[in-house]
Amino acid sequence: MPLLYSRSGPREVTNSATKTGTNDTGPELLVRLAGPRRRALLEDRLRELIRAGSLRADSRLPSSRVLAGDLGVSRRLVVDAYAQLLAEGYLVSRPGDGTYVAATSALAEETAAPAPPRELRYDFFPGVPDLSAFPRSLWLRAQREVLRSTPPATFGYPDARGSLRLRVALAGYLRRVRGVLVEPDAIVVCAGATQGLALLARALTRAGVDEIAVEDPGLPPHRAVLAYAGMRVRGVSVDAEGLRVGELPAPVVLCTPAHQCPTGVVLSPARRAALLAWARAGGTVIEDDYDAEFRYDRAPLGALQGLAPDRVVYLGTASKTLSPALRLGWLALPAALIEPVVEAKQLEDLGSATVDQLALAWLIETAAYDRHLRKARRRNGARRDALIAAVAEHLPEAEVSGISAGLHALVRLPRAVPTQELLTRAARRSLGVYPLALHLIEAPEQTDALVLGYASLPEPAIAEGIRLLAGALEGL
Repeated sequence: MPLLYSRSGPREVTNSATKTGTNDTGPELLVRLAGPRRRALLEDRLRELIRAGSLRADSRLPSSRVLAGDLGVSRRLVVDAYAQLLAEGYLVSRPGDGTYVAATSALAEETAAPAPPRELRYDFFPGVPDLSAFPRSLWLRAQREVLRSTPPATFGYPDARGSLRLRVALAGYLRRVRGVLVEPDAIVVCAGATQGLALLARALTRAGVDEIAVEDPGLPPHRAVLAYAGMRVRGVSVDAEGLRVGELPAPVVLCTPAHQCPTGVVLSPARRAALLAWARAGGTVIEDDYDAEFRYDRAPLGALQGLAPDRVVYLGTASKTLSPALRLGWLALPAALIEPVVEAKQLEDLGSATVDQLALAWLIETAAYDRHLRKARRRNGARRDALIAAVAEHLPEAEVSGISAGLHALVRLPRAVPTQELLTRAARRSLGVYPLALHLIEAPEQTDALVLGYASLPEPAIAEGIRLLAGALEGL
């Protein structure tokens, strides 16, 4: 019969420790004892827990008296089981203190968690902000203000659309900064852009739309999310003017008009007009405005959504402006998609975490979010300039483009090189680089361009990383 050793939950046996007032600090254990081999079963279970790392080295076990009382067995059975494991080296006895899991080198290797992958010293992963610059004190202040002032009802199950306070703040912010025309009731807060795409795909497929066009090159994770939701993903090529609108093969398109990901080109005025005409004729545009807040050498470009709010879905996120760990994104939806997307969100997770939503709302309401973005824009601009200078010094034949906005640049190499060999050489130098070829639906074996993020690296690291890149490319 399974018996639970627990000081807090119901038991099937009387707890002798409770009766005697014994204060035991050992961990809670689930032990199944049945039949005549109870001691062997107890030994096997303790070995299993130690090998799996559930009982960690140097953790204290319950006393033999307490464990025997909880399991409803004789103390001698537990004492003998402990003695066997002491002899085998799984346990150690500390006189006057108790019995502990051994910390021998052999056991430490056996029970240790897998070592995390080694971090790259110079990682040009695109799309990641400066994580060290996350405004910790500001975020803490926002959460304190929220927890101090919010009513108890806030801590109940959330509105699947998201906190009304955040939706109101976002509606005003997006109208002011991006020209997005949306009311709070048409905004759905989601767990980042990835979940936003998944919710849209689910709503579209339920409405009978099972095909979507995406930019090629584009983001492989986004293609995977759409395909996983049951949509047929069709690629549309990109040139110097952005998405080739005339080639759209599906009734829905996912695009990045303000700063194409990953090439960095801006959708030209003629192509914008063509895309809007296509949408008004019955198409649906999903506008991924993933890093539009970061612009350096050009005036702000308003969102497409503001010109056709009934045909364009606007997708935004705080992953690039604050941190991807927050998992905060939002959809500004045409009226026809509000109900199905809200239903999909409700069934997905009942709604996103409320306190973080309210903290973001506070940042927007107090203009602290704007001030944070201004600082980040200056810092990112300096790092972009450092990347341009480093490429000019160490890779003078390469060409840097897509630099007027965003968190990454496209570096065109003077010649195509084998993708896998380049990645291997870079890894040996503790260098992370990201070939453009990997962003293509049909990835070739060679690449002639790299997508390099610069926001997460300080200027000296950028310079050293590009120097190492030049060494990795030498002889390829």
